[in-house]
Amino acid sequence: MSNSLLIGIAAALFAALAWALNFIVPFVIGDYSVFDCAVIRFVVTGAMGLCILAFRVESVRKLRYVDWLVATGLALIGYVGYFLSVVGAAIFAGPVIAPAFLGLVPIVLAIAGNLRHPTVAWRSLAAPLFLAVVGLALVNISVFDPESMATARSLIIGVPLAILSVILWTWFGLANQQALARRPHMDSGVWTALILVGGGLAVVVLMPLGLAMGVFSTPRLGLDWPASAPFLLWSAVLGVISLFGGALAWTVASQRLPVALSAQLIVSESVFGTIFGLAVHGRWPTLPEACGSAILTVGVIIAIQAFQGAGKTPAAA
Repeated sequence: MSNSLLIGIAAALFAALAWALNFIVPFVIGDYSVFDCAVIRFVVTGAMGLCILAFRVESVRKLRYVDWLVATGLALIGYVGYFLSVVGAAIFAGPVIAPAFLGLVPIVLAIAGNLRHPTVAWRSLAAPLFLAVVGLALVNISVFDPESMATARSLIIGVPLAILSVILWTWFGLANQQALARRPHMDSGVWTALILVGGGLAVVVLMPLGLAMGVFSTPRLGLDWPASAPFLLWSAVLGVISLFGGALAWTVASQRLPVALSAQLIVSESVFGTIFGLAVHGRWPTLPEACGSAILTVGVIIAIQAFQGAGKTPAAA
């Protein structure tokens, strides 16, 4: 296994681990809303992005106007747009049904990636994709419980929003990889910083709309210290690890891996998310959850092996 492939795989797995931390957000922000948390996270990471750009003056000078434009567009679609669609899906379709739909992202992205740039034979991709479908179904089997269905306010609105989130992140995965392919010498830190600055600015611009819609709890609860300390600290820490760390790791992975492989690797987000969720609830996994996580892990291993051999044999149907 080449060093580039190994670094890409490690980066994709770290991105999945970082993003899985989002599953614990509702349990650590107290009475504040996820929108309050999102503002803190995007503003903090946006400020970090500005700091990175400030220390990379030479690299920034080489950036073209189109680089800023593309990075901002990716931030709007892949981060802000995706976040809003996911939250909307959770509100209307329920907190269990929405994540179940999001489990489709790695599968759809892997298929779309291999269709766009064939890098491995479909027969080699079939097994890990099948295991991903089975594993995700088992991990999310609770979606079919009557109790979970009862939490849905409006499936007519929630399900389309969940599907939209899948489309947005699939588009982001493909577009980000293509953008980096067209910029082979782009520094991963600078590219990540551009995206995070774009996301931070977008959130700041959208804040008045959120205030008008009453989605924030901050005006009611305030930010008095030390009462708000846990919320502010958790939001900042999750922003640094999940948003900044995940974005940087995904950029590194996108520069080194074909989309079809990186998509298979982020299936592990469901495994990490299950582990974090179980830790928060203080319980052991059910049999379906344990079996599903094991199957997902096996699928990831098979996917890595398939792409290791992809360079030795031509991709075919």
